[in-house]
Amino acid sequence: MKTVHPNALNRRTLIILAILSFLAVASVLGSLFLGSVGLSPAVVLRTFAGHGSSLDSTLVLELRLPRALAAFATGGLLGLAGALMQVLLRNPLADPYILGVSGGAAAGALFAILAGLGTVFATVTGFGGALATIVLVFLLGRGHGSWAPTRLLLTGVVIAAGWGAVISLLLTLSPDATLRSMLFWIMGDLAYRSAWKLPLAVLVGALLASLPLARQLNVLARGELRARALGVPVGALALWLYVMASMMTAVAVVEAGTIGFVGLIVPHMLRLAGGSDHRLVLPGAALGGGVLLTLADLIARIAAAPRALPVGVVTAALGVPLFLYLLLRTRGRE
Repeated sequence: MKTVHPNALNRRTLIILAILSFLAVASVLGSLFLGSVGLSPAVVLRTFAGHGSSLDSTLVLELRLPRALAAFATGGLLGLAGALMQVLLRNPLADPYILGVSGGAAAGALFAILAGLGTVFATVTGFGGALATIVLVFLLGRGHGSWAPTRLLLTGVVIAAGWGAVISLLLTLSPDATLRSMLFWIMGDLAYRSAWKLPLAVLVGALLASLPLARQLNVLARGELRARALGVPVGALALWLYVMASMMTAVAVVEAGTIGFVGLIVPHMLRLAGGSDHRLVLPGAALGGGVLLTLADLIARIAAAPRALPVGVVTAALGVPLFLYLLLRTRGRE
């Protein structure tokens, strides 16, 4: 078996992270330039300098920039949450929504929309539904013993199915006037989202809290028995993983609805490109998820302009063939 020198691994990691950082900046800038109305780089620069027209200022600073930053932060949250959830459950098919947190957040937000309570109340009730799900899955999934990935997974799947039934009931009871907005929200939509500061702050905080534990995550990913033998506090680490991934998922769902495939395929792509070292996977998942969702939102804005598509439809259209390709590559290696 060919061994890789640690310095070579570090160089490869830095190269991958540098490429992802460049793509992150390019995707945000592309979202400023492109749209139903194209803008040149000179116009965008003049607008940032305060010399643009009122129309350009509104288009760039009030519409496109907040939406691009919200898309990047939401995608980063989903990518990082997916990477942590796959370690927690030791399951490569785990994604941020697998434990039902997204269902609780969606049900709470849709209830507020159905009641006509407005965006602020939808955010509050969405977080309330997510927190209720986190506590319920924790109590039922952990039981009286230690963490068991299988028990936790089954508990989350059952609770997610229950929330799915609640969401279907809310959609059935909703009037035609609000049904379209509710459906767009469920499919994932960033059209009316400009609150990028909270998700971006949560993303940065979660990444800074995750990176010091990367080596422990590397050990835990190889099995609980080996991790305990090497002195890893498995119980405390599993609880931290569960709470952190669940809270990031809740913030992402409240911000943009249910957007699939981002948290599933981005960690897989990184592991195929650079290995399973979480010193690469964690920051790479945050950057890669942000890039993927920002580009998907850009496609959603320009594919059927002047109408905008739900971004969740675009991520599914991109994610399904990409994930099948990753499966074929993995099978070829095996």
